[in-house]
Amino acid sequence: MTTSGLFNELEKITTENILSIESNFSNLTDEQLNWKPRSDNWNIREIFAHLYEFAKYYHSAFSKKIDTTRFNEPSEAFTSSPLGKSMWKAMKLGNAKNVKRKMKAHKLYNPTIVTSIVTDTVVADFLNSQKELLHILERAKKINVRKAKIKLAYNNVIKFRIGDAFLYVIYHNQRHIQQAINLRNNTKFPQ
Repeated sequence: MTTSGLFNELEKITTENILSIESNFSNLTDEQLNWKPRSDNWNIREIFAHLYEFAKYYHSAFSKKIDTTRFNEPSEAFTSSPLGKSMWKAMKLGNAKNVKRKMKAHKLYNPTIVTSIVTDTVVADFLNSQKELLHILERAKKINVRKAKIKLAYNNVIKFRIGDAFLYVIYHNQRHIQQAINLRNNTKFPQ
């Protein structure tokens, strides 16, 4: 794929995520934000807490790498590494906006384990982080997103190409926003 095609995809999904959050979740009551169909499900506030914790790590890692990389020459083509492609493909929603493969959240990013990450402002905080992500993507266009690499949030050994990491994070965001939409569309969701 071309690097410009990669960035077009990343910006399109992030913009769609922003619009979806603004239209679906900005004006919900505490009762709606905290509702769950079953005790083992996450509520909307917990979903956004999980996303926001992920965003805090990755946005910082992206910015630091963009500022310090020696790979300052953008490339016209972007190729995923086999590991990177398998990671972001596992996150990507199916054509019917369905989750193809369920995954367990790492305990550091699990709002039912680390309850302190769930705050009253987490939906707005995550929304702001998505607007920040668009600026990070703009800055990343000035580097080689195939050669620059960052570490996984929960593994200090494995490194991703930053282009793969962007795909992984943005598909992860899209996946969980769809999870929150599905929760909101539940027939028992409080009105």
